Amino acid sequence: MVSKKTSTAKFTVPGLSLKDGHQVAATLQGRLHSLNDLQLTLKHAHWNVVGRDFIGVHTMLDPQIELVRAMIDETAERIATLGVSPNGLPGALVRDRDWDDYGLGRASTMEHLAALDLVYDGVVSSHRDAIALTGELDPITEDMLIGQTAKLELFQWFMRAHLENAGGTLSDADTHTETSAAAKSKK
Repeated sequence: MVSKKTSTAKFTVPGLSLKDGHQVAATLQGRLHSLNDLQLTLKHAHWNVVGRDFIGVHTMLDPQIELVRAMIDETAERIATLGVSPNGLPGALVRDRDWDDYGLGRASTMEHLAALDLVYDGVVSSHRDAIALTGELDPITEDMLIGQTAKLELFQWFMRAHLENAGGTLSDADTHTETSAAAKSKK
């Protein structure tokens, strides 16, 4: 089996050195993997959510999935614009990621929402890290990531609105895994 490698061109966008353009593209490759994983995870939750508030959560997820898919395309096209071949293959995602697969199958709306809250924590935090990294090198990429992060934070707020009590505490507070967040949300 031939391993697909990301290729790089001998050019990047005007105003960036080849080294900087390819460094920004490498940062975006991590974001591409994260966004691909997020849209698959959201679709998985969409198919596997059950119980009280099913229809509200089920239908809330589809627009998020579509917007994340648009972010994927935007990110891959920016990588290509920077002179690097984007890699959206599942094997590359699994090989390069530093997180585990989503931990829930068929589960209640609250369990999925609590677990997805933690998924969003990871994606938003790593997007913010990428903003900081690209801000010094490429304000165009930084701007793209800022816009994506704003939407991702909004989606997380939609989840958290279901998890928050009147006192402002999240039902998944102080949890560090999707399964522990899901378990805590049942209490």
